[in-house]
Amino acid sequence: MASLVSMTLLVAVAPTAAADDLLAPAAKLERVVGDLEFSEGPAWHPDGFLIFEDIPRNRILKLEPGDKASVYREPSGRSNGLAFDREGRLVAAEGNSSDGGRRISRTEKDGRVVTLADRYNGKRLNSPNDLAIDAAGRIYFTDPRYGSQAGVEQDKEAVYRIDPDGKLTRVIDTVSKPNGIAIAPDQKTLYVSDNRPGESRRVLWAFDLGRDGAATGGRVLHDFGAGRGIDGMTIDSAGRIWATAGSGERAGVHVFELSADRTAAKLLTVVRTPEDPTNCTFGGSKRNVLYITTAKSLFRIETAAKGQASLPGK
Repeated sequence: MASLVSMTLLVAVAPTAAADDLLAPAAKLERVVGDLEFSEGPAWHPDGFLIFEDIPRNRILKLEPGDKASVYREPSGRSNGLAFDREGRLVAAEGNSSDGGRRISRTEKDGRVVTLADRYNGKRLNSPNDLAIDAAGRIYFTDPRYGSQAGVEQDKEAVYRIDPDGKLTRVIDTVSKPNGIAIAPDQKTLYVSDNRPGESRRVLWAFDLGRDGAATGGRVLHDFGAGRGIDGMTIDSAGRIWATAGSGERAGVHVFELSADRTAAKLLTVVRTPEDPTNCTFGGSKRNVLYITTAKSLFRIETAAKGQASLPGK
């Protein structure tokens, strides 16, 4: 197994009026960890550390002081999206492969890994990809299937909700290939990316969230056309969407501001990355540092924004 490499690589961010407002003065994109095979799922714990996934190596990593990466959980069940619940327990969207979990799991404080959901209507999930937890402790997750379709049992690639009592509900089945997912700070909107390779329509959806957890009123906020759509995203405390999308020269974190009626999203700026980005989250003691995973690296940049509270409901 190749060793991890910590390094510093400063990348200039093209200045725009919007970028000046959203990034810290003279902000530079810094590569923190390299030598990854495919990185995903960054999540910040309020105890002051970041975890992220290196999917092909089947392990979740922890960024230690001094920017050293250590193993947090191995094997990971080929986890992708990661988040901490109100009690600081790790919730993971485990994907599909010969040793993938195809489930939503939770790592208890004693280290036990328990299954929260792996079947809907008696059939195995496709390949849980990303997740978000609301203030009531409900877990929303996407369940697409990329690559081989062998073993697919579900009739849809859908979005699901796990209630605190363990009940699993399919809440959205109208999105072609749901991928990234996030919840607005006021808990009234659920954002879902539709990112199906090979199709021209790659869009960002918004759904109204009811107090009962139902998702209704789906509408397209932004259409990426033929470009690579959103993989993962996070929301800042002002409700702006920071989404990883694009490839090559267009790769970066796309920052969107919602219209007052939340029917459209205005692109404010793109924080360019030298590698195709996969996901992002806010961390640091002030929650103003944006951590970005890419195919091969973990990056960070200081912003003028602030992420939401680490543990929903607290």
